[in-house]
Amino acid sequence: MTTSSGSMKNAMPPGLQEVLHNRKRPEEEEEEGDGPNNNAEEPSLSQSQQPSSSAEDAVADNNMSKPIVLITNSDGIESPGLTYLVEALVSQGLYDVHVCVPQSDKSVSGHSVTFGETVEACSAQINGATAFEISGTPVDCVSLALSGALFSWSKPMLVISGINRGSSCGHLMFYSGVVAGAREALLCGVPSLSISLNWKKDESQETDFKDAVVLCLPLINAAIRDVVQGNFPKSCFLNIEIPTSPLSSKGFKLTKQSMWRSTPNWLAVSTSRYPPGHFLASKQGLGLQFAQIGRDASAAGAARRLTTQKKNLEIVESTGAAGIPDSNRVKKYFRLEFLDKQQEDIDDDLDYRALESGFVAVTPLSLSPHTEMDIQMAASDWISSVFPGEQ
Repeated sequence: MTTSSGSMKNAMPPGLQEVLHNRKRPEEEEEEGDGPNNNAEEPSLSQSQQPSSSAEDAVADNNMSKPIVLITNSDGIESPGLTYLVEALVSQGLYDVHVCVPQSDKSVSGHSVTFGETVEACSAQINGATAFEISGTPVDCVSLALSGALFSWSKPMLVISGINRGSSCGHLMFYSGVVAGAREALLCGVPSLSISLNWKKDESQETDFKDAVVLCLPLINAAIRDVVQGNFPKSCFLNIEIPTSPLSSKGFKLTKQSMWRSTPNWLAVSTSRYPPGHFLASKQGLGLQFAQIGRDASAAGAARRLTTQKKNLEIVESTGAAGIPDSNRVKKYFRLEFLDKQQEDIDDDLDYRALESGFVAVTPLSLSPHTEMDIQMAASDWISSVFPGEQ
């Protein structure tokens, strides 16, 4: 099977720059409302009310005129990838930005959903955006956001999932919560992107996320523009993998999903089911377990949060019958880790090879395994229109 691929210049296309420059920035309407209020003969009540009403109407009109962009991720509200991405999109003033993310790290949750349990949505503060934290998975976040139950709308112009800390190449796409968020959007008929930074321990730093945003922002803007115009590929979403040093990127490259995978490594744990930093307390009479899933929280911190904000906690109903003695049962405890392994593939069009070579790997992913050639061609044509310099 042949696939159209190639590298694209790491620069904003000339046409895209003009489009962004000519987009109307809606501050002018608010300024126009200030002039008529200088008439001293107006009653004092009207003077105090009219500017406020005009400003509120202007803000409402501005938000209604902007394309809605939904951002989710897999590692929570405090992720630097989310922070820098939202900041960049808001600062452009072109979009009505909404955020819906998990309350806790769900990086390897895959395409799992919360079924039969109550999901909590808690408002969060992000400058310039409307944001909620959800006590569920990235798929829950996207599904709830697109349902019309959480926000006043049900179909944004684009869903962006990321920016994730760590690659989602190859088989990691099946484990990845950030990829699942974009996949769920496609299932709901909404165009989407998933974005990951190839984070490496002892080499990467948080400012790399800011550089990653600078690198992929032209692609995001082009995607939204072409969704509006009906030119964005409709049969797939795009998984974007950013190299470890974003500013040293060699450009964008259309790639195929590889068979690369980390090696699962199960470690026997002798004393505890949960690693240090996790908290477990059971109430057998109620058949409930309170499992602390925060990374650095102590048992005291977990109890305190349970009685205040209930953040970073999941209430999981026990699957066993409470009160039944199990002293005769053998219990063993294990912890899963993933180990990288050397790959022997020589195809330069594979996602992980392009990423390790310093390219931004752009992989179109479909819901059907039978349309790979079609989505590769559609994605190739679209990316070529965004970065017309090379193919």
